[in-house]
Amino acid sequence: MMLLRQSVLMFAVCVMAIGSLPTFAQDQWKIDLERPGDRDFIVDRADLLTSDQEEEIRSVANQLLTDKAAPIIVVTINSMNEHAPGIDNIESFAMLLFNQWGIGFSEAEGQKSWNYGILLVVSQGDRKARIELGADWGREKDKVCQQIMDDLIVAKFKEGDFGGGIMTGVSALDKMARGLEVPQPPKPAWYYPSMAIIVGLSIFTAISLYRRGASGWAWLFWGVVFTVLFVILKGLASGSSSGGGGYSGGSFGGGFSGGGGASGSW
Repeated sequence: MMLLRQSVLMFAVCVMAIGSLPTFAQDQWKIDLERPGDRDFIVDRADLLTSDQEEEIRSVANQLLTDKAAPIIVVTINSMNEHAPGIDNIESFAMLLFNQWGIGFSEAEGQKSWNYGILLVVSQGDRKARIELGADWGREKDKVCQQIMDDLIVAKFKEGDFGGGIMTGVSALDKMARGLEVPQPPKPAWYYPSMAIIVGLSIFTAISLYRRGASGWAWLFWGVVFTVLFVILKGLASGSSSGGGGYSGGSFGGGFSGGGGASGSW
């Protein structure tokens, strides 16, 4: 009888322990960061942004949220361990935070899914940063995000300009979300001499075509026509992609990460 009671007691203890595992795991991996307001967009725990920079970022993010229902959330921290002990991987940290806050929307206004949230996390002490994208972005923007991270954000961070890097990154992410061309980094020293050589070769080619008579003029004519058409079509494409949708809600609606984005370190 005593053995039976001990066995029952041990079984009950095991059941209670197993039952408590999900709660323990959930608490263990919960990131200790309070979510910003619906249209506040910024949690600057590392104090990397000036008040003017915060105002500009909020202005850009607010307009994008209104136009495209695509929130950009910026988070700066001193270290990952400070807010999530045991996590030192920026990809895991950003994905967990994205899902914990529900950035973006699982659905919106007649759409089955509209999960286009964007999270930029900067961990200054760990010297790591991450752009995390909502699931509906898929992986098609990973290359663009990596360009933004490497050429615009991390490049500024290496110079010690954290505020400038974050602002430049937000501006580029805004253009990405609107389908516009992402800003390019400053041109290297060899760029302009190379362009001068190309222009010189173009002039040489034009003179050669001119001296060949009618055929030369024909090539010049069609070159001008196609150039003008290219400029016009590019302008129309840019204009059509920047239209707004008039969304008036907040940044958090049950969105979740799809694993897309890009990471960087400095």
